[in-house]
Amino acid sequence: MKTIDSIPVSKIHRASKLVSTGAKVGVNYLKYYGDKLTKTEDVARLRLNENNAEDIYDSLKQLKGSALKVAQMLSMEKSIMPQAYVEKFSLAQFSVPPLSPPLVLKTFKNYFGKLPNELYDSFNSTSVNAASIGQVHLAEKNGKKLAVKIQYPGVAQSIASDLALVKPIAMKMFNIKGKDSDKYFKEVEGKLIEETNYVLEMKQSQEIASACSHIPNLLFPQYYEELSSDRIITMDYMQGEHLSEFTAYNTDQEKANLLGQALWDFYMYQIHKLKKVHADPHPGNFLISEEGKLIALDFGCMKTIPDDFYSPYFELAKPENITNQEFFISKLYQLEILREDDSKEEADFFAVMFHELLSLFTQPFHAETFDFSDGEFFGKITELGQRYSKSTELRKMNGNRGSKHFIYMNRTFFGLYNLIFDLKAKDIKINNFKTL
Repeated sequence: MKTIDSIPVSKIHRASKLVSTGAKVGVNYLKYYGDKLTKTEDVARLRLNENNAEDIYDSLKQLKGSALKVAQMLSMEKSIMPQAYVEKFSLAQFSVPPLSPPLVLKTFKNYFGKLPNELYDSFNSTSVNAASIGQVHLAEKNGKKLAVKIQYPGVAQSIASDLALVKPIAMKMFNIKGKDSDKYFKEVEGKLIEETNYVLEMKQSQEIASACSHIPNLLFPQYYEELSSDRIITMDYMQGEHLSEFTAYNTDQEKANLLGQALWDFYMYQIHKLKKVHADPHPGNFLISEEGKLIALDFGCMKTIPDDFYSPYFELAKPENITNQEFFISKLYQLEILREDDSKEEADFFAVMFHELLSLFTQPFHAETFDFSDGEFFGKITELGQRYSKSTELRKMNGNRGSKHFIYMNRTFFGLYNLIFDLKAKDIKINNFKTL
């Protein structure tokens, strides 16, 4: 894979890169209008999406950092984003051009004050895995194989300016309006800042590994503080393949069920027992060991769940509460989905919309076991997401609603559902966490 010798760091350089990408997108729209004269709307739109996804991703993978992280987050929105964007942006999870070896050594020296060969017995300066915020290298010390994660230069310093550039696009895409919209962007900015703090990530990784190590079929690496810093993390090298690679060929239903149960138990235990959750559930953060166990990695993005959100959020997972109209409406106000300044039209529309959404999305919680291989269930989620994303009525209304905590909680559940669906896991025991 082609390597990168430099990353645009200054606000001006990063902005100019996005502006040039915007110009390419403009050209793609001109081609689209031309295609509509000779092709069907569906064919013309497909080509537009493919061209835009290609050009936008090519730009973001050179910028890296929070701009690329946002693309990674959007790749999980399979029910909203066009397929061309999902396929291209999902590469941000674990397959982007890495830093060149000379830049790696320079970056390591800047972060640690020493070169890698002064710390490890051996160090491979060619990356084995590159993602949005950092890349991983193999090393050895005292006969132990290690994984060394190095943060890209300038990532932490460019978060605020990157989000300022992305904000107008996100507001238009998700129909966010009004003066209160800043709370959502501050939530994302805060989490991205945390993800660049590797001292915090190491602390969180050790806490989660310690708290969840008893969960069956789940493994964690060991972390080494003396070989880590605020921009470098050293941990055990865990042998395995990415979850998405495993699901591409696996036909062993029993193994899929064991892995799906481990994933579900891991998340339910965190959410209900720890009230803090690994809010970045994409395939690049999970490996499958040769023994068929789940390996959990990368705890930079952890979401603390406050009680005043946890209680109403999970009360609406119970079917008897969804069908109790008065109780249901009161919880929508508590969760800031309905607002005191809503017109009757807005209140009625969003009450109906969220009743439909929650009735479907909470189905796994309505029984003791659930079949996550059910294509009909996921088809309904996709259909519902696409229907509302195209709703002209919804576009007229203020999409700025819901507690800021929804951003990472919904991301967690969408990601978790998709991972277990990709595994085609069946008969998942929903309430295992109660006895773990």
